[in-house]
Amino acid sequence: MPVRVLENAAPSQVSGANSGQSSFQFCSLLGAGQAFSGTQNVSSLQKDEAWRVNVRIQGCDLEHGYLCGTMEALNVPMADTPVVTFWEGEIVDTKNYTFFTGKWEATPEDDIRHWTKFPSFSPLLAQVEVDGGKTLDLSNYPYIFMRWKEQYFVNVGTDCGLTIAGFYYVCFSCSDGSISGFYYDPNSSPFQKLELKSTNDGRSGFSFSSYELQ
Repeated sequence: MPVRVLENAAPSQVSGANSGQSSFQFCSLLGAGQAFSGTQNVSSLQKDEAWRVNVRIQGCDLEHGYLCGTMEALNVPMADTPVVTFWEGEIVDTKNYTFFTGKWEATPEDDIRHWTKFPSFSPLLAQVEVDGGKTLDLSNYPYIFMRWKEQYFVNVGTDCGLTIAGFYYVCFSCSDGSISGFYYDPNSSPFQKLELKSTNDGRSGFSFSSYELQ
């Protein structure tokens, strides 16, 4: 949730064949109720300008490549209170979603520019450039790639000075639960980095086989 701008580790080998039925093994660090804490740099030119961020996963449905949660931004300069948003996520599993976004004003070139910011993406690049990664089997890959799209502000109005027009490219480490992300919005500073670590402050949330936002 950046400020609204008005200016115009070697991963394991990946199989190259996928029957289209790839699904991830359950990762407890990505389960409903899991909490994360860290920072988001709100300007790529001023790396010391960062907000503290808390994220909690509220629901996770690996079978359908879906998860959702809340993001809380602290010490936001123009806000009197922490700003909380609700987000929904797409898990890049090559069955439900590929590495090509196909919406939110993101072109395949934008996708490649952002995914290649993650070192763990390097072994996948050649195939993704061909077909978005549809033929990759990521079921045992030690990283999970996602897109997180904030849907609405929970506790403030849309006039709070922040924008949720863009979305996050996200890389999740299955080994330690750490998260790296980059925010994409054509009208915001590029490559704003999100860095989160898994916390152990208790779990609350829900799992489901299917979910539809009302």
